[in-house]
This record gives sequence, structure tokens and C-alpha cells, in this order.
Amino acid sequence: MLKSLASTAVLSLAVLDSAMAQDLPRSPSEVPQTFERHFNTGDLDALAKLYGEGSVFVPTPGVSLTQSAEIRNALTQFMASKVPIKLTVRQVYQAGDTAQIVFDWVMQGKAQDGRPVDMAGTGADVVSWRADGAWVYAIDNPFGVAQSAR
Repeated sequence: MLKSLASTAVLSLAVLDSAMAQDLPRSPSEVPQTFERHFNTGDLDALAKLYGEGSVFVPTPGVSLTQSAEIRNALTQFMASKVPIKLTVRQVYQAGDTAQIVFDWVMQGKAQDGRPVDMAGTGADVVSWRADGAWVYAIDNPFGVAQSAR
């Protein structure tokens, strides 16, 4: 009886983990689409699930955040204007359970306070495959090809 209950609990946890991962990307090329969808709907919790343990987020060139609270705070600041983001994938390179995604992004419009928003860049992200089948950010670097000052 006890063994049966333990097996049921393990199976329940596996089903729960699978359900939680269902909304996560199942291929590297789905990561930017998933980011765009959650960003534009203002779903910070779903967006934060794209970052795993040890993920790095680069909110500005030369700055890297590794703590989940810092990453959530930076994402909140980007989302605050309520201006939608558009991501266009240029290239995806995959080697086993790691992939690099090169993409262009644009945020243009008026913020809620009326100020104009005109931001764009070309990012270079690294994503990793997890045992539950989801792909999440190892490094989210939206300013991946930014020029440094000379």
C-alpha cells in the first residue's frame, strides 16, 4: 500500500512538472516566440519561467544579472511602457542540448505616460534543453551585437 502511494505521488509530480513545462518552448526557435507572446500580454510569471537556475540576463551592454529577483525586476522595467516587442529570428545554431539564437527586436510606440519609445537591437541568446523537454535561457543578451564605445 505504501509503495503504491509513493508511486502515485511520483507519477503525480511528473504530471505536474510536465503540465508546468507545457507552456515552455519545445525547440530553440520557439524561445523568441514564447518570449514575445508573454512580454506582449504582460505575463511576467510566464516570462520568468523562461529563465532557469543559473540563467544570465543582460539588460544593458556590460551588465549581467543572475539572480531571479534581479531578472524579474529588469523584465518588469522593460515591460512597464506597455509597448509591444517584435522579435524576428535570423539564425538558430544548435549543438546537442545548447543553441544560439541571433534575432532582431523592435519596440516602437507610445508608453502609457505618452512618451515615445523607439528601441531596437540585434540579440545573441544561448538556450539550453532541460530534462522535461523545455528550452530556457542560459544567456539572454538582447544587446548581443552592440558596438562598444571607442
